[in-house]
Amino acid sequence: MAPPGSVVRVVRVYAGRGLTQRLMELGLTNGVEVRVLKNDVGPLLLHVRGVTIALGRGVASKILVEKIA
Repeated sequence: MAPPGSVVRVVRVYAGRGLTQRLMELGLTNGVEVRVLKNDVGPLLLHVRGVTIALGRGVASKILVEKIA
């Protein structure tokens, strides 16, 4: 639930093996910094490792992050 423009760090993914693997393939690994581009209605837009990705709210709710900026 980070606001747009904030930078967060992935702490842990609480998901099954398949979803965790898919998120890792998208670059969402423990310790990676993520910039939140959009977090209002619909999917979240995130900037991760130089790439913009969209995540549904159900998937995003399984990712624990800490705010760093």
